[in-house]
Amino acid sequence: MKSLRPFHLAIPVQDLKKAQEFYGNLLNCQQGRSSTQWIDYNFFGHQLVVHLDDNIKPKSFNAIDGKHVPIPHFGLVLDWQDWQLMKAKLEAVHIDFIIKPYVRFEGEVGEQATMFFLDPSDNALEFKAFKNIDQLFAH
Repeated sequence: MKSLRPFHLAIPVQDLKKAQEFYGNLLNCQQGRSSTQWIDYNFFGHQLVVHLDDNIKPKSFNAIDGKHVPIPHFGLVLDWQDWQLMKAKLEAVHIDFIIKPYVRFEGEVGEQATMFFLDPSDNALEFKAFKNIDQLFAH
């Protein structure tokens, strides 16, 4: 198997200063290049670019495991221990979770810890973890 290549994702934000506080300070993402309209971040080894946009559209939701999952959303698959640390950090700053941290599909194929929250521009993020990473693409 080839080594995993970083993805590139560009998302809209309403305020670059708030994006810097959230992605740079809270999530500890290293800032790269920037302008008055956008900022590059090292999002856990991937390239995330936040772009100023005055026309951010509202989200829709999809029912999964009895929860209302925001569409669209993006995020990361963390190691189990790193997910626990991120959960504790977000709880310590009283992040307003869309879906509070819990274990989804417990006892089934694809069992995973997950949590959903918003950035300051209402972009939905999901951080998840598998005790068995081989379950990531299981069906």
